[in-house]
Amino acid sequence: MLFGITDCEGGAQPGVYYSIGSIVQHKLYGYRGVIVAFDPHCVAGDKWYFSNKTQPAREQPWYHVLVHDSGGLSTYVAQSNLQEDPSQAPVDHPRISSYFTEFIDGSYVLKEGNASGGCSM
Repeated sequence: MLFGITDCEGGAQPGVYYSIGSIVQHKLYGYRGVIVAFDPHCVAGDKWYFSNKTQPAREQPWYHVLVHDSGGLSTYVAQSNLQEDPSQAPVDHPRISSYFTEFIDGSYVLKEGNASGGCSM
């Protein structure tokens, strides 16, 4: 499921668009994954941020994503680099069951008692 996005005109910071359990696809690199958490802005340090191939704006939501068919990799991705995955197929990742109970209608259901949002709050 998707959250509404805030109006970005006038310098307003974008709101969180994707919810935990959403299946997404990276716009540049094409990999798929499932969102397990988010931060309202990039909380990674400068060393990590500037070592990336790209430096999307830090003042937007950033998502923690379990990467499909990666052998267990996860990544931290800016909202501007994500889109809804058109396939909406399940994600193959060894830690899926750590976060979710089931896959229904193209998204995962968060386990009861798991945190439901930002990692930095």
